[in-house]
Amino acid sequence: MRIVEPKVFLVGETRIMKSELNAYLRHIGVPKWKSDATTDAEKLTEVYGRLCYRSFVPGLNPNVKKIRERNKDYLENVIEVKHGSVLEHITLNFIFADVSRVFTHELVRHRVGVAISQESLRFVRLTDLGFWPPLAVRENEKVMEVMSNTFKILEKLQKDLAEELGLDEEDKKFAEKKKLTSAMRRIAPLGSATAIGWSTNIRNLRHVIEMRTDPAAEEEIRLVFGKVAEIVKERYPNLFADYEVEIADGLPWWHTKNKKV
Repeated sequence: MRIVEPKVFLVGETRIMKSELNAYLRHIGVPKWKSDATTDAEKLTEVYGRLCYRSFVPGLNPNVKKIRERNKDYLENVIEVKHGSVLEHITLNFIFADVSRVFTHELVRHRVGVAISQESLRFVRLTDLGFWPPLAVRENEKVMEVMSNTFKILEKLQKDLAEELGLDEEDKKFAEKKKLTSAMRRIAPLGSATAIGWSTNIRNLRHVIEMRTDPAAEEEIRLVFGKVAEIVKERYPNLFADYEVEIADGLPWWHTKNKKV
């Protein structure tokens, strides 16, 4: 049994195909248009927004006489007027590691605009149980002792069952191992550390960050999405510039006046 800390990895993001974007800009007559965005995510959001109104340069659309030239100013306006559909084009790919099934059960309730791939305990044998002790009980030595001892017992049971069922025998077929591993997971604790891949668009992510760092949310998911918020705020400052953070019950609460963009 080991004590773990939930971890967040941003492993992927939408990238621009520069040659095709340049071809489109030539097609509409603005081959020299450029954005001062520092990431493809912020630049592409701006491109889709400007596409809607053909507002790359003044006069390209006769109805548009002036434009917001800076990416920061443009995205700030997109968010304030709730033109949120253009944020849906950008997908971010996360891996959450050393999180519990308590966390993943909460996470999968967010189904719109996401893709999910979870570590399968039908295939992955539980030989080394990880456990994140919630802040609410961490200072109580007696409770921590009970929880730690319970995990140690359940971890030993997994090893004992694997030995009894002969999972490491050379002639044991993988299909049989899968069935037995699936049976054994039924006595695994809900708090066991696991991993899950989660991809979402920017519009949905803004909503989930605010929902899941709220003081009323479950403790572990508040911790994880506080880390997510730190990552995206630093990497995409223009898309998350309106977020403010305060500490509530020892964890960060990220919120904005621009709700459900």
